[in-house]
Amino acid sequence: MSLARVHNFAISLDGFGTGEGQSAEAHFGHAGDRLHEWMFATRWWQPGGSGGVDDAFVRQHDPGIGAEIMGAGKWGHPGWHEDPEWKGAWGPNPPFHTPVFVLTHHPRPSIEMEGGTTFHFIDASPAEALETAREAAGGKDVRIGGGPTVVRDFLAAGLVDHLHTAVVPILLGRGVRLWDGLEGLEKHYEVEATPSPSGVTHVTFTRAGV
Repeated sequence: MSLARVHNFAISLDGFGTGEGQSAEAHFGHAGDRLHEWMFATRWWQPGGSGGVDDAFVRQHDPGIGAEIMGAGKWGHPGWHEDPEWKGAWGPNPPFHTPVFVLTHHPRPSIEMEGGTTFHFIDASPAEALETAREAAGGKDVRIGGGPTVVRDFLAAGLVDHLHTAVVPILLGRGVRLWDGLEGLEKHYEVEATPSPSGVTHVTFTRAGV
C-alpha cells in the first residue's frame, strides 16, 4: 500500500505551524514568511542557494508522490468559499502537479489547473480522504500537505507513515499548534533529529517497518 507522508512542515520552537490572523494578504498570519525562510534559501528553491542539509530535506518533497491532501486553510484564506473566482494561492500553475484533495465543509466543482494539478473539494474524514487520494495516486504515495490542523488530525488517526518537521528557531506565541493532543506520539515512530547550520532542526518520524 502507498504511504502517507508529510514533508517540509515548518513549525516554530513553541510548536505553531501557522500564525494568527490569516487573510488573503497574509497566508500564514502574523508569522509571515518566517517559518519558510530556510526553504527559500535552498538551491532547490533558487539558483545559487544553499546545497546543504536544508536542501537535501526539501528535495524529498516531490519524488514518489501521486496525490496530495490539504486543508481548507492551506488552500485559501478565511472566507474563500464565498469567492467563486478564488483558485488557490499558487497562481495558474501550482507546484503540486498531481490531484489535490482539499478538505472542506464547502465543496465546489473541481478546478483543473496548469501543470497537472487538479483541485478536488471533499467533505470527508481523514480515513475517507486518504482512501480517495490513494485511488487517485495510482500506487504512488500521498502527501499530507497541511496546515497544522490537518496534519494533527491525520496523526491522531494513526494514518501518517512518515513525518518531516522543520523546527525553526523562532517563537510565534500564537496561531495554530501542531502537537496539541498528540502526547506519546513518538512511541509509534522511529525519531531522528538533524541540525542544520541555518538553525533549523529537521525532525523525522518514521513508522517502524516503513
